[in-house]
Formats: sequence, C-alpha cells, structure tokens
Amino acid sequence: MTQKGPPVCNLISVQIQLLRDGLRCWLREYWGANSIMKSKEHTRQVRNMVLEKFKAGLGYKKISQALNISRSTVQSIIRKWKEYGTTVNLPRQGRPPKLTGRTRRSLIREAAKRPMVTLDEMQRATAQVGETVHRTTISRALHKCGLYGRVARRKPLLKENHKKSRLQFARSHVEDTANMWKKVLWSDETKIELFGHNAKRYAWRRNNTAHHSENTIPTVKYGGGSIMLWGCFSSAGTGKLVKVDGKMDGAKYRAILEENLLESAKDLRLGRRFTFQQDNDPKHKARATMEWFKKKNIHVLEWPSQSPDLNPIENLWQDLKTAVHKRSPSNLTELELFC
Repeated sequence: MTQKGPPVCNLISVQIQLLRDGLRCWLREYWGANSIMKSKEHTRQVRNMVLEKFKAGLGYKKISQALNISRSTVQSIIRKWKEYGTTVNLPRQGRPPKLTGRTRRSLIREAAKRPMVTLDEMQRATAQVGETVHRTTISRALHKCGLYGRVARRKPLLKENHKKSRLQFARSHVEDTANMWKKVLWSDETKIELFGHNAKRYAWRRNNTAHHSENTIPTVKYGGGSIMLWGCFSSAGTGKLVKVDGKMDGAKYRAILEENLLESAKDLRLGRRFTFQQDNDPKHKARATMEWFKKKNIHVLEWPSQSPDLNPIENLWQDLKTAVHKRSPSNLTELELFC
C-alpha cells in the first residue's frame, strides 16, 4: 500500500482553508478597507443636490439621469442621509491600508505555495507592482489570514520505500499496550558539536502543520561533531552513557553492548524479557552483532529505515546538547566534562 493518500488529503484541506481565508480577507477589504480602489468621491455640493431632488419627490433613476451619476451612488447618498442625517463624510475607522486587496491575496498565495519565501522576497515583489511597503506590513497581512513565521523542523529525507516501512511499523504496533513500551530499552549514538547547532530557518505555516513536508528541512544522518556518545534509556530512567573513542565499528559496538547493555537493563529493572531498540546502521545489523543478541537471548525491535525521529531518545539528546551548550564549553575537555 502506498503512502500517497494522506499527504494529498492534507494538501487539499490546506488549499480549501486558504481559499476560505482568502475570501474572508477579500470581503473585509471590499466592504471596509478597499478605499484605494474607489473612484474619486463627489463633492458636497453634488451630494446636497441629490438630497434636494429626493426631497422634491424625484426617484433614484430620475436623479441619476439629471445629475449624470450612477443610481447606486444616488442610493448610497440617500441611505447615508436617512441613517445619519447628513451627507458629510463621517470619521473613518483608521488609516486606509497600503496594500490593495489584489496584492494582499497575491502575498497569501505566494506564502502558501512557497512556505520558505522570505519577507524580503515578498517586499521586492510588491515593489514591482508599485506598492512599496515595510516588511512588518506584509507580516501583519499574513498574520490576519493565519500564516505565521516559524522555525522549519529538520526531518529525515524519506523516500517511498521509507514511508511504506514506517506505515507498516505503525500498523504492526498500533495494538501494543503501554506496559509493552515500558519494557523497551531505547538506544542510539549521537555527536555533540563544540560550537553549537546549525542556523535556523523560518517557514510560513499554520498551527499543527509543523511536520508537513513543505514546512520541514530534509536532513541526512552522520553530520559533523566532535564527541561521539552511545546511550540508552527506558521509561524507568536513563541507562549508561558511553563516550566512543575513535571510529565506531562493529567490534567496538559489540564491546559497548557487552559492557553496558545488560547492566543498564538491570539498573532500570527491566527484567529478562525486555526489548532492545536500535536503528538499522550496518554495524548494528551485522551478522556478528545479531548473533550476539541471539546468544544473550535479547529480543531486538524491528526498526524502519531512516527513522531517527521515531526514537524518543532524540528528545534526550536534544536536552543534553542544550544543557551542554548553555555552559559554553571552550574546548574538547570541557565538552566531555559537561556531558
């Protein structure tokens, strides 16, 4: 079964919502804030002449023909006089908007089509159509239609086979109980950089759409770093945290498991029938490693490829990195000490 259905449904629902929001914005601008697109208003003398002819008993059509103005204008002037008792311009609610309705709707469509577009790019686009506005003006226009600038989430780059395996994993465990997951010992390696994280990027998105593909930044594994760590944890707490010296290979990985895995499971009181989780790294899936698990009678959780975001240990790594960088280590010795 392919994974094409849900993303298409999400895209259609987003497009429908954008059409609704765009229509609301257009109606507000048309009835209240679209004075820029109106023609030049008639003088007070013309409006008074309309009122005099109306009081004399003439109808809208005859007044329109006599003064050579549209019937709707005559009707509007008389309606205003009936409601407010005057034909003088009343105080307006505020300053007319600098963006026309057409430009505003164009900005909304552009932000929806390209979530990574910057305010500078949209500012230049509005200048090309003769409307020079500040970046905050564009930002406020997008906010009114529910679009806000947020940091784009970094997510693994998923191919079609990855999506299928993740769906199969979810379906095979949808009936699992909470007690089953309490028996899982989660593990992973990570690299902690000395000089912090990568730069942030913003995306215009709605609430609850942080993980939509158009709002995320695809990533691949094995980014740079200065210290490599192996760790594990369960619902009962954290297990051993081990610094990996040199390059991690199958033999070194099995040595780490031999010295720390069973001891961590014992400290966390998982019992003998616990489940061990690891990703599909070649050294993890090597024949010698899988034979070691079989020899130790350790059940290994089947894991979909390219799915580090499914592993809850990533949240612990993030907390660890944040705590370490708050202390601003200046060299590798301090970085290891803070970890």
